[in-house]
Amino acid sequence: MGACCSTEVKYKGRRHEEDDLEGKEEESQQEEVTTTGHAGAIVRFQGSSSYTSMYTRKGKKGINQDAMTVWENFMGEKNVFFCAVFDGHGPSGHQVARHVCHTLPYQLSTVCKENDVAVGADKDWEASIIRAFEESDEDLMLEESLDSYCSGTTAVTVIKQDEHLIISNLGDSRAILCTRDNENQLIPIQLTVDLKPSIPSEAERILKCGGRVFAMDEESNVPRVWMPDHDCPGLAMARAFGDFCLKDHGVIAIPQVSYRKLTSKDEFVVLATDGVWDVLTNNEVIRIVASAKKQSMAAKILVYYAVQAWRTKYPGSKVDDCAVVCLFLKKRPLLTRSLSDMSKNVASQLDGADSNLISKDRKTEEGETVINCDITVDPMALDELNRVKAFTKSSRLGSLNRRKTSKDFGGTEAN
Repeated sequence: MGACCSTEVKYKGRRHEEDDLEGKEEESQQEEVTTTGHAGAIVRFQGSSSYTSMYTRKGKKGINQDAMTVWENFMGEKNVFFCAVFDGHGPSGHQVARHVCHTLPYQLSTVCKENDVAVGADKDWEASIIRAFEESDEDLMLEESLDSYCSGTTAVTVIKQDEHLIISNLGDSRAILCTRDNENQLIPIQLTVDLKPSIPSEAERILKCGGRVFAMDEESNVPRVWMPDHDCPGLAMARAFGDFCLKDHGVIAIPQVSYRKLTSKDEFVVLATDGVWDVLTNNEVIRIVASAKKQSMAAKILVYYAVQAWRTKYPGSKVDDCAVVCLFLKKRPLLTRSLSDMSKNVASQLDGADSNLISKDRKTEEGETVINCDITVDPMALDELNRVKAFTKSSRLGSLNRRKTSKDFGGTEAN
C-alpha cells in the first residue's frame, strides 16, 4: 500500500495540517495515562498505543460527561483488547460515566476469568457480558457516593482477539467497522443499533412496564421515556446504566451483544458518543479516520471535525461532548491513494453536508438526533419524586438478592 504524504484537510474553506493539530496546546491537554488492571492488563484512559487512538473533548454544555477506556492484554491474555466509550446524562452523569468506565471492564474480566470463557465462543461471551453489565448496574445502585436515580450513562464496548470481535451496546453511542468492498473501496459497517425509544420493540417493552414514551412539542421527532406519574426525566434512550427512576418502568441495563469474525479486508473500528454521530455520517467518520497520517492522531482529528460540523450544522446550539476510541486492526497504511486525494474527498463530503443543514424537527441521515433541548420539570413534581426515591431504592434493594440468583442470561432482550 502507498505511503501517506500529507494530511491537509479542508473544511468550510479552512485548512489544517495534522502536525499543527498535534502540536496545538489545548486547555485539556491529554497526556498518556496508563495503569494496571485486573489480571495485569494495561489500562488506558487517554493517550494512544500501537493499535489504538483515543480522545475526548468537552463541549459547551458544562462538565465533560463522556468517558472512555482501553484495556490491552484484557483478562491477562496477550493481544486481547477491550475498548469502550460512555456518555453520561443527568445531573451526575459525568460521575456515573466515570464510575462505570472503571468498574465495567474489571467486572467483565473477573466474570470471564471465573467462568473460563474462551474468546470466540460468542454464546459464552454473550452470557458473561450480560451478567457483567447487570452486576455493574447493581453495584452502581449500591454506590452511596453517587446519585444515579435520575442520572446514567450509555456504554458501547468491543473485545477483540485475533479474528474475533465481540460488540455490546447500551444506549445510543455507536460502533462502526471500516472495511473494504470488492473494489477495494473503504466502506462503513454499523456494528450497533442506536437503542432509542423510537424503536418499536424498545417502546413496547417500556409501555408494558408502565413507562410512558412521547416527544415534546419542541422536538416532535425525538421520543423520550417518562415515569408513569411524573413528566420526568425525559430519557432519550431505552437502555442505560443508572436511571433507577425508570428501571422498574422498562429502561434496562441488558446490552445487545453481537459477534463478528474479522477478515483481511477489515481496517479499523471506531467507537464514539453521539456528539460525533449527531453531526457526521458513518461514511464521513471512516474517511476522516483513514486520512490520518499518524494513527495515534486519528481520534483527535475526528473530534476536531465533529466540533467544526456542530458549529456549521447547528450554529444556534451548544457543541456536545465528544469521545472517540479507534482500534486499528493493522499497523500498515490504510490507503492506496495519496492522502491529498483522500483529503479532497473528505472535504467535499463534509462541505456537501454543510449545505444540507439539519433542522431541529427533522431526522438526520441515520436516525433521530437530540440537540440541546432543555427539559423543564415542575418543581412540585420533583419534590414528590424525591419523596418516593428512598422508598423506590429500598424496594429495589429488597429484590436484589432475587435478581442475583437468576441464571437466565441466554438473550439480550428483557421479557
